[in-house]
Amino acid sequence: METPHVRTDRLGLLIDQFDRAREMAQVRLTGLTDEEYLWEPVPGCWSIRRRGEAATPRAFGPGAWVLDLGAPEIPANEYDEVARQAADGMTVAKIADDWSVSVERVEEILNRTGPPEPDQVPVTTIAWRLGHLHFGFAGQWEWTFGERRQEPRTLVYFEPSATLALERFWALMDRWRDSVAALTDEQLDTVGFSQYPYGSDPDDPFVDVLWGSTLEFIHHMAEIALLRDLWQARFSSPGQIRGGHAQPASD
Repeated sequence: METPHVRTDRLGLLIDQFDRAREMAQVRLTGLTDEEYLWEPVPGCWSIRRRGEAATPRAFGPGAWVLDLGAPEIPANEYDEVARQAADGMTVAKIADDWSVSVERVEEILNRTGPPEPDQVPVTTIAWRLGHLHFGFAGQWEWTFGERRQEPRTLVYFEPSATLALERFWALMDRWRDSVAALTDEQLDTVGFSQYPYGSDPDDPFVDVLWGSTLEFIHHMAEIALLRDLWQARFSSPGQIRGGHAQPASD
């Protein structure tokens, strides 16, 4: 029996998943202040910083503020993807180029045995995670639905204002959602429909790219939600966290 207003086609399921994830994220980001947005919970965080004050060697951005970015690496949670790329016939050199790492690093991953060691990754601020998502979706839109010519790192002006950053981000996500909703089944199945230059988009059917972009959105928004909980917990005494949210400490 069919349920009214529920789509079960591939695009419908992906759109519904995106809409629900966006709804939850937007609620969780309500009331974000500049102080919380830029909060560094531990030393050595990655964040957005004034140009010339970046803590990382490849920080980028076209404006006065840049997004921290370290040396290229393949995280342990992507080792299986590297193995799939090799199994699908991609050369080691092409894999290395996709991930911006050395051929030796790819060979090391492909030849490894046993479970991988946990990644040692930096803690990132809410500003960094939101900026990272904005950069990724802006670049994917340009290289899928746009003119496919602008360097992704020039598309986003990172802002120290949480309100302005969120306004621009949700506007981008509306544009992304509207463009995706107009896709045909043929476009979903087209290899290289997205030519986004960072990653394997040009080698994948767009339905796979779309699935991956939504996963990226969900997992980074979950991390942002946790950072918000930790921020609130700084001002709460033990036992005051109820229903998944910290309660303000009384005077």
